[in-house]
Amino acid sequence: MTRAGYAFALWALTAIGLCPQNAASSIQTHHQGPDQDGVYYVGPEISAPRMIRTVAVPYPDMASTHDVQGMTVLATVIGSNGIPAHIQVLHSHGDAFDRASISALQHSAFEPGRLGDKPVPVWIDVRVVFHANRIQAIPQVLITERDLPPPDESQMEDKHHNPLPYTPPFPIHTVDADFVDPFATHPYVQVAIVAVLVSEEGLPKEVRVVRGLGFGLDTKAETAVWQYRFLPATKKGQPIAARRNVMVSFAKF
Repeated sequence: MTRAGYAFALWALTAIGLCPQNAASSIQTHHQGPDQDGVYYVGPEISAPRMIRTVAVPYPDMASTHDVQGMTVLATVIGSNGIPAHIQVLHSHGDAFDRASISALQHSAFEPGRLGDKPVPVWIDVRVVFHANRIQAIPQVLITERDLPPPDESQMEDKHHNPLPYTPPFPIHTVDADFVDPFATHPYVQVAIVAVLVSEEGLPKEVRVVRGLGFGLDTKAETAVWQYRFLPATKKGQPIAARRNVMVSFAKF
């Protein structure tokens, strides 16, 4: 689900390299920032855009019953004016279905996401599910990529408020994994556990599934974790490479 030109403004990397006694307090002073294009992700300070006028997606006339069932997923920026822009196809169900989905999205209306009281542009995903019985196909907003809050002081300090000698990597941007088949029903809980080596810069360097689900989902989980961003581990206040496990959710497609 990576967007073209993706660039993530890490929450608190300016805190890295500070002396230990300042690291925890510095993390608290940083706020959720936009990407290089000025667009935000949903997170603790950014509310999600809300669809307030929905346009149904027509089924293409030439589609046979056999070809109908499937799904189109789109990524888009909902601008501060509530208008969709920069629409990209993340999951295609064929040109005709994709075009119909894009047209419906362009004619839908949104309440924009907000940073406090200020409307701001925010990335969202939108899915359109097409059923074999041709029931009405309605665009639905998905939040599959999000910013997380940085760790609080209790995770960086001991009970005496002294900096911990070691802190693990903390995820600060996550991406849901995609399903291989959106109509498949899996008998297992839809969470995988993935081990990741996080570099001093907060980037994944090695990714490996340690508790998978099968059904072709393990590769999807690894792909998602490659898009994570972390506040790196520290030792005596200095960033270091370290491993940790993360629980990967799958997009509710």
